Amino acid sequence: MPLEMNREVFITCAVTGSGGTQDRSHLVPRSPKQIADSAIEAAKAGAAIVHCHVRDPETGKPRRDIHLYREVTERIREANVDVVLNLTAGMGGDMVFGGVESPLPLKEAGTDMGGATNRVEHVRQCLPEICTLDCGTMNFAEADYVMTNTPGMLRAMGGMMTAMGVKPEIEAFDTGHLWFAKQLVEEGVLAPDALVQLCMGVPWGAPDDLNTFMAMVNNVPKSWTFSAFSLGRNQMAYAAAAVLAGGNVRVGLEDNLWLDKGVLATNAQLVEKAVTVVETLGARVIGPEEVRKKLNLVKRAPLAA
Repeated sequence: MPLEMNREVFITCAVTGSGGTQDRSHLVPRSPKQIADSAIEAAKAGAAIVHCHVRDPETGKPRRDIHLYREVTERIREANVDVVLNLTAGMGGDMVFGGVESPLPLKEAGTDMGGATNRVEHVRQCLPEICTLDCGTMNFAEADYVMTNTPGMLRAMGGMMTAMGVKPEIEAFDTGHLWFAKQLVEEGVLAPDALVQLCMGVPWGAPDDLNTFMAMVNNVPKSWTFSAFSLGRNQMAYAAAAVLAGGNVRVGLEDNLWLDKGVLATNAQLVEKAVTVVETLGARVIGPEEVRKKLNLVKRAPLAA
């Protein structure tokens, strides 16, 4: 296939994630203030979009409390920097089985299952421009943990997001997730100008070899906009691969803790490095206003508390 490099690239910074990284780097933000401050610095460094999870301010463990999301988004909105807000809606589908011989009852530790309305309530209240929609169920690294997103749940959540005027960012961890996302567009649950994040190298989804990556890219409809990332040491390599394949870039501490071998990174440093990669390839990094026009996003105020 001919090379169709993207010349107008936006960068997303995935600020903190929900993985157990808080004890592996002191630079992983935990509190709403730390998360917001890190997002703001990433925006100043060149990120047009910030993708935010929230954590327990004391332990750093993942949470989905609405007041934490409100504080993060309010702090970012009040800052003297423009950036597109992207909140996760991937949590609330965490299922940890009891073990290979006694899968039920589920383990209380780590299991967090919510209904569709519950899982998007923080999105309804905070009204970011974008929120994520993980388009499939998947074995997710740990032995007995399953990331659970059934077709019925995704239809319900996707429909709610669309009705709210918040653009779903389809997170595709394998080709089957893209297949179902296209079905959601066909059914009218999602708008035809869909946005998708290709999530590469996440065990046990799509591996991050280039053959698999191009299979993912080739399954993205031409009318969609895509971005891509991989984990750890391959993060910056995938910044280049995504641009060369016609897409956009995601970096950040959710996916990678390191700036260089033995050197822990901040989000701003990872964004700065991604800007260098993009510009060295001959592309231009675009800002939040251009992204809103490109993706048909609406910047709104949150609902009153």
